[in-house]
Amino acid sequence: MRPIYCVFLLLALAGCDKNEVGDVSLGVFTTKDIKLDAFNDPVITGITCHVSSIEANLDFSDPSDSSIACRQTGPITSAMIAQIDKSKNGEVLFTKSKSIFFKTMKIRRIFDAEHQTLMYLSYSTKETSGSFKHSLSTVPLWGTEAFKAAKIQQ
Repeated sequence: MRPIYCVFLLLALAGCDKNEVGDVSLGVFTTKDIKLDAFNDPVITGITCHVSSIEANLDFSDPSDSSIACRQTGPITSAMIAQIDKSKNGEVLFTKSKSIFFKTMKIRRIFDAEHQTLMYLSYSTKETSGSFKHSLSTVPLWGTEAFKAAKIQQ
């Protein structure tokens, strides 16, 4: 293989994200794309989240807007719930750089024990236009083994 082809191949692969499941161009005359990423909660493995965000390929900073949708895609057990951080701050599960100026998009899991619901918050760490951009998705435990175990303990 010629060296120039190797360089192009490496550049093409460098742009790939193993979590990326979709890529929508915003038009011919823009370098911005909507990227769709999927990830499974590392502890609550029965939950999959899909996150959309804009990437501006030739800019120093990506827009801060993002959207998240999480759904139950497998079993959720009481053993899984026992392992998670139950503080009001929850825990960060996913981080993606959105700027060379220290802006990141984070996804945090927070457990609402009273309503037996997992909340997934996607947010930007830098203020943009007077706002910290964020999006919320919830996954109720109703009907899961974890919900049934919690009802028995009450």
